[in-house]
Formats: sequence, structure tokens, C-alpha cells
Amino acid sequence: MQLSSNEHNNFSLARFESMLKTNSVLFFDSEEFEEIVQHYLENGKMALAKKATKLGLEQHPTSTNLKLFQIEMYIFENQLDVADELLDALYLLEQSNEEIYIQKANIFSRRDKHKEAITLLEQALAITDDEADVLSLLGMEYLFMEDYENAKHYFMKCLEQDEEDYSALYNIIYCFEYLEEYEAAIDYLNDFLNKNPYSEVAWHQVGKQYFELKDFKKALAAFEFAIISDDSFIGAYLEKGKVLEKLKKYEEAIESYSITLGLDDPTSYALLRIGKCYEKLGNSEMALQFFTKCVEEDSLLDKGWIAITDFYFKSKQYQKALYYIEKAINIDGENVLYWKRYAKINNRLSLFEEAEVGYRKALELGNYELESWITRGDILINLGEYDAAINNFNQSLEFYPEHPEVEYRLAGLYFTLNQNERGVFHLKNALKAEPDYIMIIEELFPSVFEMKIVKEIIDKHENPSL
Repeated sequence: MQLSSNEHNNFSLARFESMLKTNSVLFFDSEEFEEIVQHYLENGKMALAKKATKLGLEQHPTSTNLKLFQIEMYIFENQLDVADELLDALYLLEQSNEEIYIQKANIFSRRDKHKEAITLLEQALAITDDEADVLSLLGMEYLFMEDYENAKHYFMKCLEQDEEDYSALYNIIYCFEYLEEYEAAIDYLNDFLNKNPYSEVAWHQVGKQYFELKDFKKALAAFEFAIISDDSFIGAYLEKGKVLEKLKKYEEAIESYSITLGLDDPTSYALLRIGKCYEKLGNSEMALQFFTKCVEEDSLLDKGWIAITDFYFKSKQYQKALYYIEKAINIDGENVLYWKRYAKINNRLSLFEEAEVGYRKALELGNYELESWITRGDILINLGEYDAAINNFNQSLEFYPEHPEVEYRLAGLYFTLNQNERGVFHLKNALKAEPDYIMIIEELFPSVFEMKIVKEIIDKHENPSL
């Protein structure tokens, strides 16, 4: 009885693994070794793939395919010089093997020499029987070069060769989207759908283009066609839910998101969106229930923690909001969105030292919004930390030069510290930029506002002829 191809592969694999366990040496023909190596590579078992390649070359030292596998593994491990040398030796023996050109191109690509890689791939394209694979590689090289027109061209040619190559279709649409050619993308997808009317992926992509164009009704129709084509397509239900939210049809959006929960394990995104929909419907109890499920499902999703925190903050339950944002910070202490909320909540609770820490941390993490600089500075003023407040506002001027809200505060601080020359400089800057903001000094530094020197500068600005 002759074994089928799959049974033969499994038999070879079992013999090989038995050989490794018993430390014995069994003979395999070169094709068997190739199938074994390919199996391990496809399953991410690199150590076993290397072992099989080594043993294969010991038994079949002239096997080109096994040598190419060896080269591929050297490239994967970034041992490019070794791989290059082996390829050069192989090229002298077989100049018509397209895989040699492809691997050589791979090395050039790894070295960011994409033009050279393209030249070699064009040579491979001229001799290959598998044009789709090489066309896809050419498209990727042009993507690396950010040449989206050429990348799109090659991915389109690739899809012409294999209409089921959805990775090529996704890459084509990525190029259209990067070039902001949404209508052209729709035209291309419609042509594709004329030949493949039940392609759920194409309908899904049409919907996404209409969504970008804010044509939500057409987007909704496209996602519904995607679902008709494949009623288990989770991505289409999620996108449909997003569109229904835009159309303010929150109950229908909940229904669409909820279907995904029954198709697979619940996704934190679907749980979050259901919670948001309930919140917009005014159903606080259900909103909170789904926000809680969301963070239980995925504690790393910052939007989930932010949703719970903002829910309690809006309802003025600041202690509960603080409890959840502290939990979030314990999970990810480098998230600027968490620290901003931590600062605002503590500020509302009049916990000013903690609020200052939150704003300082947010600024250190790159949140350079004017509001953060000003609120932190005002907290430092209230705490009597005038030098720290001055340092804070001077740093903010690097991002917001001569901003009147900052200039008035610096003027007030310098006058408070009897550094009148600096106080005059910043007060004049502030008056020149926005005289109506003088109330900042009046509110934050009432004693400074009453100073004779300050009154004179204000009067002179209002009445230049005096």
C-alpha cells in the first residue's frame, strides 16, 4: 500500500524525531529532509530546522535546496556575511535558480539597500515559475522605500496572479490609504468585486474606505455585504458597530458588537464599545458592567481603564476614579494618559502635592500641553514652591514662546521674589501680547497687583501718552 503525501510527510517526521531521541543515524533522501525543514520553519521551531538542515547536508552535501534553507536561517539570525558568502558559492553552480536571487535580495533588503534588492528580484521574476511570490516581494521593497505608487503596482500584479492572496489586497489598500486615494480604492475594490462578488475581505475594505469618507450609510451597506459573504467575519461586525455608533444607533451597535462575543472569545475592544454605547444611552449600570469586563479581559488596554476612570470622574465620584487610575498606573507607569487623569483627579480632591506629581510625570513623559504646564505651575504657586513654579513656566516658554498666560505668571512670581527687573520684563511681554489677561496677576498675585511699579507699567501701557 502506497502512503499519501501527507502520511509520507508525517512518517518521515516521526522517523526523524525518533532518530533524535535515540541518537541513532537513519538515512533520509534529500526531499524528505526538505519537507522536515519546511515543517519546522512553518511552525517556528528554528532549532529543530537547523538540526535537520545540518544532518541533511551531512547526508546530501550537494543539495541546493538544503543549502538554501541553511542560508535562509543565517539571514534570519542576521548572519548576513556568512549567508552572502554561501550564496556567492551557490551562484557559481546554479545561475538559473530564482531562489538564489531572492535570498540575495533579502540580504540587500536587510542592509537597507532596497534598490539593489529590487534589481535582483527583477532578475528572479524573469526566470521564476511562481511570479506571484516575487511580485509580492517587489511590492514590499517599494513599501520599504515609501514608493507607494510602485508598491501598489506590484501588489496589483500579484493579485492578478492569485486572486485569493488577501495579503496583497490589504497591501494595495494600504497604499491607497497612505496616498489618501479613498475613492480610487473604492473603484479598484469594485472592479475586484465584479469578479469576486462574495469576497468578504473586499467588502470589508470598501466599507472602511466609505467610513474614511464619512459616507456612513454606504459604509454600513458594505459591511452588511461582508457579513452576508461570511456571517462569522468578526471584523465586519466590529466595523458595522462603529458605523452604527456614528449614526447614533446605539442599540443596533450593541447588537452588532454582541454578535462577536458569541463567535469567539470576547475582545476587549467589543466590550469597551458596548460599554460606551450603554453610556450614551444613559444606562450607567450596564456601561460600568462592560467597562469592568473590558479591563478584566485585557488589563493592558488603556482605553478600558480610561473609560472606567472617566465614568466615575464625570459622575463626580472622585475617590472611585482615583482607585481605578491608580490600578492602571500600577500596570503601566509610563502611560501619559493615566498620569494626566491622576493629576486632575487629585486636583479635584485638593490633594495638591499628588496632583503636582501627576502633572510632572505627564510632562516628563512628553505631554507638553499648555494646560499641563499652567495647572502644574499654579499648584506649585499654591504650595508656595515659587522657584519650582518659575522653572516650570520657563520650561513651558520653550514650547509656547511669549505666551501671555505664562508671561503674567512669571511676572507675578518674580515680583513676589523681589526680582523686579525680571518681573518688569515678563509683565511688559505679557501686556504686549494680551493686555486683557492682566486679571491673572490680580487673581493669583493680589499683593503684586497692588505694587506701585506694577500699577505704573499697566497705566503706561493703557495710556502711552502719560
